[in-house]
Amino acid sequence: MIVTFGASGKVGRATVAALRSSGQAVRAVVRSKQQGSDLAHFGCEIAFADLLDTASVANAIRGADAVQILCPVPVGDAHPANTMRRMIDVIVEALRAHPPSRVLALSDYGAEVERGTGITMLFHALEKQLKPVVKNLTLLRAAEHMQNWARVLPMALSTGILPSLHHPLSKRFPTVAAQDVGRLAAELLLDRGYADSLRTVSVEGPRRVSALDVARTLSEVSSREITAHELSRDQWTPTLQRAGLSAEHAKLITDLYDTHNAGGIDVQALSERRFGKTELFEVLASVLPTNATAAR
Repeated sequence: MIVTFGASGKVGRATVAALRSSGQAVRAVVRSKQQGSDLAHFGCEIAFADLLDTASVANAIRGADAVQILCPVPVGDAHPANTMRRMIDVIVEALRAHPPSRVLALSDYGAEVERGTGITMLFHALEKQLKPVVKNLTLLRAAEHMQNWARVLPMALSTGILPSLHHPLSKRFPTVAAQDVGRLAAELLLDRGYADSLRTVSVEGPRRVSALDVARTLSEVSSREITAHELSRDQWTPTLQRAGLSAEHAKLITDLYDTHNAGGIDVQALSERRFGKTELFEVLASVLPTNATAAR
């Protein structure tokens, strides 16, 4: 039995689909009945768990041969770092009580860096706490998800301006489709060649892109003229807060992009490297609002 947390998300759903296609028994862990219903057609066993509740997490992993851990940064939380650290504590405690033979933890590029990386620093904490507890641990560090651009698509389509925290606009950075991360996670979960060891795998897409590339691709997909705009540093925090993020969450993101733009976040040199096949054009086309697609 392979247990997958975050099974209803883009990455988790791709993992579940790939595992079920290979004939594996899967227990999909979700938070609500609606999420469980959406996964029923895969033929999974459905488990419900709250990542802040040790008993429910321990029950979800009981009897598992392998576990995929996804610890999300809580959106809409006034204190997301504190909440995520509590989630990490709960996960580690549950794994200590019911240790599976293999664990794969979804992480981020730059998670090896101890401080100054904002959100990614929380994945550093996840990795650090898992290492002494799990003997056979795979850390799957993913580049920025292509699907993240969906957050600014409505603004870009209505104004013709694509705001970017990536500076300068010509800087190429690694990015990856969420479904490619999920499919690779399934492949690694099925690989029994690494026993009682730590494995670090990094994944990004087939090519690196710039904010200018994203704007050009969005123009192609939407048949509208879209221009990339370098959002000035003093506008980052107010823009993020207007989007509904708490002050602490906005700080996690601004710290991340400060370090990213300074070249402090990239693939770790000694990790295994994998490359997804999904291109940016395919992802942007899939997340384009329905009304925008109809207007083409």
